Amino acid sequence: MKKLLLCLPLLALFAAAFPGCSKQRQWNHDQRKAMREALRDYRKMVYLDDLTDAEFVLFTDQVAGTLENAYPVYVEFIQMEGVDDTVDMVVVTEIVDELNADARNMRHIFPYNLLVAQGVLPAGLDHDQQRAFYNCFAQKVNDTYQTMDQFFNAILADTTDMSQLSQLQSQCANDLFQWVVTEIDITETVTPDPAQGAATANQ
Repeated sequence: MKKLLLCLPLLALFAAAFPGCSKQRQWNHDQRKAMREALRDYRKMVYLDDLTDAEFVLFTDQVAGTLENAYPVYVEFIQMEGVDDTVDMVVVTEIVDELNADARNMRHIFPYNLLVAQGVLPAGLDHDQQRAFYNCFAQKVNDTYQTMDQFFNAILADTTDMSQLSQLQSQCANDLFQWVVTEIDITETVTPDPAQGAATANQ
């Protein structure tokens, strides 16, 4: 899963949209709105794609607020070199902060319904049971990776050993619910074509 980045041409449109704005030490309503709209490009990013619309709005508000506090002069911010990398860094940092704040947020990376479909978890778990699983999984992730940043960036870079993560998930499922993931080897039998068999016999 690759992270989506804002591109400089897109951010350059913001500057064109506000040619007469002064270098006030605070963003105005239109500038905040422009940034929130630009952040929609992150909607398909891992973790964010599982948020509800309301949750995503709160997320973009937080990111926009962080950027405004760090770069109060909007025009200078959107024109600075590496602005797309800066926005990207703030987005990732905010996701990591949310993961650290509440282990249940791990569900946005590995949604419960997906884990059920993969056979990792049993169907019908209530909210408390799901919370226990994600707390367990988050703890194992913390024990495996030095930081949550390292874990999340590994997923974004497609370098995470997914089989290892599956093992951690299975361990929690077994410890909490005595749920064992059984791998079934399927042997495919190919039935010869009767016509082909007859032709072979006549040779």
